Amino acid sequence: MYEVIVVGGGPAGLSAALVLGRQRRRVLVVDAGRPRNAPAAEMHMYLGRDGGSPARLLADGRAELAAYPTVEFRKGRVVSAEGASGGFALTLDGGDRVEASRLLLASGVVDVPADVPGLAERWGRSVYHCPFCHGYETNGKVLAVIGNGTDAMLAAYVADRYSDDVVLCSNGPSTMPEPVAAVLKARDIRVIETPLVRVEGELDALTLHFADGTSLAREAVYHRAPTRPNTEPAVLLGCALLPDGCVEVDEYGRTSVAGVYAAGDAAHLKAVPEPVTLVGPSAADGVRAAVWLEQELFRAGLPVTLG
Repeated sequence: MYEVIVVGGGPAGLSAALVLGRQRRRVLVVDAGRPRNAPAAEMHMYLGRDGGSPARLLADGRAELAAYPTVEFRKGRVVSAEGASGGFALTLDGGDRVEASRLLLASGVVDVPADVPGLAERWGRSVYHCPFCHGYETNGKVLAVIGNGTDAMLAAYVADRYSDDVVLCSNGPSTMPEPVAAVLKARDIRVIETPLVRVEGELDALTLHFADGTSLAREAVYHRAPTRPNTEPAVLLGCALLPDGCVEVDEYGRTSVAGVYAAGDAAHLKAVPEPVTLVGPSAADGVRAAVWLEQELFRAGLPVTLG
């Protein structure tokens, strides 16, 4: 039996494993090998590695963890989870069954871009979801934003920060709340309601094609796609979820199920509207949760109960 199984091998999961490995805990990291930022060539706002490769960060993290003999890795996806604090059992898609005293869930989220041919294929390379991650590199470019409803406010944000030429493509009739529409009008941001049929080209030379036969040339595109949290193990264990589908945690990273912690993009406090899905905060989440999990393990091994 492992002391801790960490589900997820991204920045949160690897950071948690590093903390626990340095405390000589026997840890297994289970990772499906599908990081959210795999399409991106660069990551930003991670001090000391700004502009570095996301894949290189994970490779370096695994290499650093190799120095700690109590930390193991196994590729796989959790298909069943059961048990209680002190005795959890997970079954992986390859059929392996692994057991641990505690669990730390850090399996992240998946982006679900709009169903427009060519959009998903350019994800992270010329179609961007986050102006914090990619905005600086699009400064001064002519931009399109694909979005509707409250997400249309993204057009106002990138116009404020990065470009004098932003067009909003609502991909159908506008459903923007009146205050959002008023902001876009005040900033003179054109809105195209005609549905999109495909996106072609590459960075600095993109073409958006519409159902009426017209097209729009842009240098980069923003699209705040919905995300789907990878919370299958949390659901199987009965962890409380928030309205956005993420796992609810407290200030210590604990879920509603004793012995189960969660960190990273798929978990946040109830008081916070949504997680900050950046590499730096995810890594910090993993460290924070692992520190408190370690304290729980230490206290559980004491001969007396502390107040």
